[in-house]
Amino acid sequence: MTNLIKSILLAATVGGFSGPAAASTLDDVKANGFFTCGVSQGNPGFSNPDNEGNWSGLDVDYCRAVAAAVLGDPEAVKFRPLSSPERFTALQSGEIDLLSRTTTWTMSRDTNLGANFAGVMYYDGQAMMVRKELGITSAMELAGASVCTATGTTTELNVADFFRVNKMEYEVVAFEKNDEVTAAYDAGRCDVYTTDKSGLHANRLKLTNPSDHMILPEVISKEPLGPVVRQGDDQWFNIAKWTLNVLINAEELGVTQANVEEMKGSDNPAVKRLLGIESNFGEALGLNKDWAVRIIGSIGNYGEVFARNVGVDTPLGIERGLNASWTDGGILYAPPVR
Repeated sequence: MTNLIKSILLAATVGGFSGPAAASTLDDVKANGFFTCGVSQGNPGFSNPDNEGNWSGLDVDYCRAVAAAVLGDPEAVKFRPLSSPERFTALQSGEIDLLSRTTTWTMSRDTNLGANFAGVMYYDGQAMMVRKELGITSAMELAGASVCTATGTTTELNVADFFRVNKMEYEVVAFEKNDEVTAAYDAGRCDVYTTDKSGLHANRLKLTNPSDHMILPEVISKEPLGPVVRQGDDQWFNIAKWTLNVLINAEELGVTQANVEEMKGSDNPAVKRLLGIESNFGEALGLNKDWAVRIIGSIGNYGEVFARNVGVDTPLGIERGLNASWTDGGILYAPPVR
């Protein structure tokens, strides 16, 4: 049992939280007029503040989508930056209402931490980055390497598995904060920087000379990243889940931020159901009939969110790959609104 799990179980025992979520997170959010979303401490493309404290990124846009659905205002959300070890404790203690922080969905997190994953926002996998001057072209050449990574993540476990399976020695150099890991690698304190591949794309931008570094081709793990809520409040869980499903379904159906009002007149029954023209699916969530229109009108569909934050025309330059819609050769797929 990890120290994190022990601390959470102890908190439950002494009254730090009561296990299941409060009776109604939705009621609390409506009463407050905002909700609190846990994000990273700075991960370009996913959750990153500018010099004036304005947040942007794929995970940030998801938080804004929830705010739009629930409160009709995508800005009615407060962002709480969290380190990897802090994030689940903050969720369980009620410090945040939702966690949207490139968090990998695993069995132990789903069962031991009182957490419910609302779905997969981004299909990722762990990779490794090295300096080009080393002349290394494969992770299989890393025997004896020192490896920088973050504590409290699946990354530590995956890299240990990789070196063990391939019978290679290595030295881990671990830090709590993401920026500490990046700074250590940039300063030459380790040979390798490992994290989710998307994170390597993001953190390479922070290096002194980004073009001097390359991401090796091997992907050593599955990292389905998604938003998380506390167990025990099915209504809030459903809102988190179906907000993500709306983003994915909207792209598949061709509903965009620009045409969402026009698409209300579509003859496609699936579009009519999505936009609340036929039936009121928002009612079952405790939301207004136009909840999905609010989401799409505020931030667009999944493809639009991906393109402006991490896509090929951004500094990260990430191809859709697995994160393309299933209709375009990817594995992004959402249950229908019906």
